[in-house]
Amino acid sequence: MKKSLMVAGLLVLTLSAAQAQKLTAAGASFPYPIYSKWFSEYSAAHPGVSINYASIGSGGGILQVTKGTVDFGASDMPMTDQALADSKIKLTHIPTVLGAVVPIFNVQGVTDLKFSPDVLADIYLGKIATWNDARIAKDNPGVNLPNLKITTVHRADGSGTTFIFADYLSKVSKEWADGPGKGTSLNWPTGISGPQNAGVAALVRQLPGTIGYVELIYALQNKMNFGEVKNAAGNWVKASIGGVTEAAASVKQMPADYRVSITNAPGANAYPISSFTYLLIPVKASDPEKGKVIKDLLSWIVKSGESEVSSLSYAPLPQNVAEKVLKTVYSLQ
Repeated sequence: MKKSLMVAGLLVLTLSAAQAQKLTAAGASFPYPIYSKWFSEYSAAHPGVSINYASIGSGGGILQVTKGTVDFGASDMPMTDQALADSKIKLTHIPTVLGAVVPIFNVQGVTDLKFSPDVLADIYLGKIATWNDARIAKDNPGVNLPNLKITTVHRADGSGTTFIFADYLSKVSKEWADGPGKGTSLNWPTGISGPQNAGVAALVRQLPGTIGYVELIYALQNKMNFGEVKNAAGNWVKASIGGVTEAAASVKQMPADYRVSITNAPGANAYPISSFTYLLIPVKASDPEKGKVIKDLLSWIVKSGESEVSSLSYAPLPQNVAEKVLKTVYSLQ
């Protein structure tokens, strides 16, 4: 009897040791609100597991995970073929949620604005310099626009939110595509910068005449005005879960590696600055016990966590994508 109890006790200790894992991760600020919620809930349900996520931007997340300094990374921008080839660790993209990037603005007396794609691009190119410019006025009849200088705000850090915004501008403006282009860090023609989504939101809230771009939840949490954008169908749409979901529906065949762009998607109500965001996961974990926890975490996210995303204004993975992601998770070593 005593021997059986000792064996049972050792088994419990062994299981506890296997489950007591401290995971480190870093990357995108775009999904930080939902990741913070998920990781906290998962840790609470799995005593001994802690997940330390540093919201440092997609560029930093890619850098750290490819160097092996974190257990997994996060990015709103799919890694390039070259970046994947150069990584010392073989990685796979795991899409987690979808979100919207919105144009926030601080113009006294103005709470609602519409932005045509070319106008948004030319504001950031510095070609439209004041809020009462004729092109802005044309899209916003009846709005009392002040003769106020426009100051653009962009990200200071390597950012997936920047990539999404610039990917969109590159599709709707040849001058943008041929100039600043797309990437996590750009050669901005004009403007000031702030760190992460929270930093951009803070600058726009503090400085009159500013315009910036942030993930939808940051605009809502900070009670900031954000504009409607004309989509590929020619309709004015304000960012919403439904609009992001419709943009995702434009992907008829999800690539095996999940790397896809859904900016400027077709669809009557599709929100045009939408994107998947990804966790960057080692295909084979260097620590097998950590690998087991990561697999369990990912399957928990897909099976349980997705039901919580709408409360933070993200869109959940489409069912067919979620099923495909689970198969990828189960194939991890």
